[in-house]
Amino acid sequence: MKQQSGFTLVELVVVIVILGILAATALPRFINLTADARISTVNGMAGGLRSAVGVVQARFFATGTNTSPVTMADTTTVAVSTTTGIPTGAAAGIGAALQSTDGFTVDYTTPTAVTFRPTAGGSATCQASYNGTTGAVTVTTTGC
Repeated sequence: MKQQSGFTLVELVVVIVILGILAATALPRFINLTADARISTVNGMAGGLRSAVGVVQARFFATGTNTSPVTMADTTTVAVSTTTGIPTGAAAGIGAALQSTDGFTVDYTTPTAVTFRPTAGGSATCQASYNGTTGAVTVTTTGC
């Protein structure tokens, strides 16, 4: 006679119950990752905005012509303030400096408050704002 070996039904049920408990405790953490990802996206856009302002302003002062638009090294032209070199709050200004706003809905209606909201889930409480006069970037992530 040959002896069979394997798991009993009770052992299999215990393992399934343990896996179910682990999944139930881990699931809420994974659900919360959407908000974290959206916050990171807005912060990334804010960093890109600040970098774009710095690069354009550096090019403005390096050329020494104090004219607008500024021609960047890749021949992109960026509309700037002729006194500060800060990109304007328009598509031809900060929009051209960024070159790509994929994944964001941009509102250039108010040049001193250009908003960059994530296309998926952005709102007035989940956005980066750009001031075309001062070059300041503010981040709001309370509602992401």
